[in-house]
Amino acid sequence: MTAILLVLFIGGWIWVWSPRRKAEFDDAAALPLNEEDEEYKA
Repeated sequence: MTAILLVLFIGGWIWVWSPRRKAEFDDAAALPLNEEDEEYKA
């Protein structure tokens, strides 16, 4: 069981840090900054 979880963790880590995923994660990280609703501006 531990070995399966370790393999899943390493696979997830590789998936997250893959250069092919960088653009998608950068877009997701910028979503809160792209909010255009005036109601939330101070």
